[in-house]
Amino acid sequence: MRALRLEMLADSPLAYLETLADAAARPHDEYAARVARAATGTALAQFVAEATAGPAQQRPAGPAQRRTAGRFVAHAGAHAASDDPAVTVLYAVYVSPPWRGQGLLGALVNAVADWSRAAGRPQLLLEVVVGNDRALRAYQRLGFTDTGVRLPHPTLPDLTELQMRRPA
Repeated sequence: MRALRLEMLADSPLAYLETLADAAARPHDEYAARVARAATGTALAQFVAEATAGPAQQRPAGPAQRRTAGRFVAHAGAHAASDDPAVTVLYAVYVSPPWRGQGLLGALVNAVADWSRAAGRPQLLLEVVVGNDRALRAYQRLGFTDTGVRLPHPTLPDLTELQMRRPA
C-alpha cells in the first residue's frame, strides 16, 4: 500500500491531501495501521486492485481481504459521510498509468458501491479538482454527475474542487 500511495502522489500531486515527502516520511507501521482500520466495518474502507499475471487478470480486493502477493495497481478509499447517513464519500481514487483504460476504475467504484449499499448508504459522492478533465470524464462514464457544488481545495487555496454524485 505504501508503494502505491507514493506512486499516486508522484503521478497526481494535486489530487491528494498530502505531499509525496510527507507520505515517504511516514513509517511503515503507520501504513499498516491505516490498512487495518479500513479492513473491517462499515464506516471506512480501502479497495485495491492487485496485478496478477497480467492486465486481463486484475481484480478488486475488498476491505476485509489482505493481499500479500502481487503489486497494487489501483485504489479507491471510501468513508461514511459525517453529515449525511445516506452517503459514502470516495477519496484517494487512483489507477496506475499502465493499467488505465482496462476497467479497474469501474470495478473499484462498483466494489465501493456494493459496500456502501450493504452499509445502508445508497449514494456515492466524490470531489475532483476543476481542470482534471481526464478524471471528470472517467467519473461521468461511471454515472457520476456534477452536483454544481464547488469547494476550495482543502490544502491548495488556488484550486477548486467540484462535487459529483451517483447512486451506489
